[in-house]
Amino acid sequence: MLRRLYIRDFVLVAELELELGAGFTVLTGETGAGKSILIDALKLALGERGDASVLHPGSSRAEISAEFDAIPELAGWMHEQGFEPQDGVLLRRVIDAQGRSRGYINGSPATLTQLRAAGAMLVDIHGQHAWQSLARSGAARELLDAYAQASAPAQDCATAWRQWKDLSERLETARADAGRVQERREQLAMQLTELARLAPRVQEWEPLNAEHHRLAHAAELIEHLQAAEQLLDDDETGASRQLARVHQELHAAGQVDADLAGLIEQLESAQSLVHDLTHELAAKLRQTELDPRRLEEVDARLSSWLGLARRHRVPPGELHALWQGLQARLVELEQGTDLPALERQVEAADKTLRRAAAQLSALRAAVAPKLARGVQQQMQSLGMKGGRFEVALHPLEGIRAHGAEDVELLVAGHPGAALRPLERVASGGELSRIALAVAAITSAQQPVGTLIFDEVDAGIGGAVAHTVGRLLAALGGNRQVLAVTHLAQVAACAGAHLQVSKQSVGEATGSHMQSLDAPQRVGEIARMLGGDAASAVAQAHARELLQDAPNPTRLPT
Repeated sequence: MLRRLYIRDFVLVAELELELGAGFTVLTGETGAGKSILIDALKLALGERGDASVLHPGSSRAEISAEFDAIPELAGWMHEQGFEPQDGVLLRRVIDAQGRSRGYINGSPATLTQLRAAGAMLVDIHGQHAWQSLARSGAARELLDAYAQASAPAQDCATAWRQWKDLSERLETARADAGRVQERREQLAMQLTELARLAPRVQEWEPLNAEHHRLAHAAELIEHLQAAEQLLDDDETGASRQLARVHQELHAAGQVDADLAGLIEQLESAQSLVHDLTHELAAKLRQTELDPRRLEEVDARLSSWLGLARRHRVPPGELHALWQGLQARLVELEQGTDLPALERQVEAADKTLRRAAAQLSALRAAVAPKLARGVQQQMQSLGMKGGRFEVALHPLEGIRAHGAEDVELLVAGHPGAALRPLERVASGGELSRIALAVAAITSAQQPVGTLIFDEVDAGIGGAVAHTVGRLLAALGGNRQVLAVTHLAQVAACAGAHLQVSKQSVGEATGSHMQSLDAPQRVGEIARMLGGDAASAVAQAHARELLQDAPNPTRLPT
């Protein structure tokens, strides 16, 4: 239920804070006073798009906050979206002079999509042109599915259709491209045969290249190693011999100066290192030899490697990855051109789709008469005695994403009239009443706590208007109902009455709202009746309407 609505600097409203209660509340006022502005502001809080044109003249930003009671249906969604659960739900929207918009849920930033998702679980708004939306393509089907609570079967059908469609297109493409695919398979097979002969291994290229370089320069390497060994181990001039002589001299000097002990230790460490290095060089020389045969083998592999890399236009180091990728591509092509396998998959998807569509069709067929009876019953009390309403299911030649049938709303406004599609009903008043009847029946199926009717009673009057008022009051028996109306008979049936008026202060004009007490309601309803609000006749008629309401207003005597 909507507990509180706060509006600042929105169109004609400088600032307004509205506290709302349960039951049926009506909003009335002169034409142009700003009754629907309040609904428009609430729509922004519920995620509708807006721009800088909604700002009050001279203001830098507009702000709308709507506070609702928390409902179990919303709790799980808020947890999934990461919003902090609280005792209530606060939706807030801010639009600045540059048209930038920011949304919040319980104080945390929210996208317009999130505001709309939360709003859809909290409020159901029926506008004054609700019948136009019913005439939209697909709207009747959406209405029936919502009434039947068939969102899950409808989603299953749509998913099954997309899977069937995707597989069918793949099969069609495979059949059309069979020749081209075969040519590509043969090309891949030739490329893979070449690569398989080389069989490049993972991370082989760098070691192979290094080995080739070493074998190609083996003679030069041996020469340098021999020279290094001689410099270390020559009997007369080698480093080992020279270090031994240095050691003799330092040892003798150490007999004179004991402080040289540290230098002697360092020298002995150097001698040990040179000794180890000499042995390692000797071992390296024994291992290094000219190997023309191995050089020829490595050279041949290197040449093949480079040739394949150039042919496929990839760096040599990526040749193994290319080989693996072409193998995977060949497997994919072979699977893709397995027409019998694809045909079996399409057949299985078709069976799944037919089962899903049949389940959805059965649910629609079971619920459509119930919806039709409910709307038709409401039509009788809305001045359309003898009128008929039918929810027609028209089978399609093939199953589509939305199922195996189209849904159409058929109406006959009076006895003897033929059933015709809703959009072909000529009378605007009839259309409004039918839309209201549909809203009344379908709203009972919705879990939302707040229903808003924005001048859905346009085009009706008299006894029918009184029936509309009673209908809205009945809906308000178990939920919150807000209605913007220009009909006194509707306003009289409300449990609470809010009056919107336009006021001018200097050069500024704005909308003002007040909650009416019993005497004030008499005056406002007298005004709405079209006469002099102060006349005894108009006030007597207003009193009669209020006392004849479903919840009579106590009036002062």
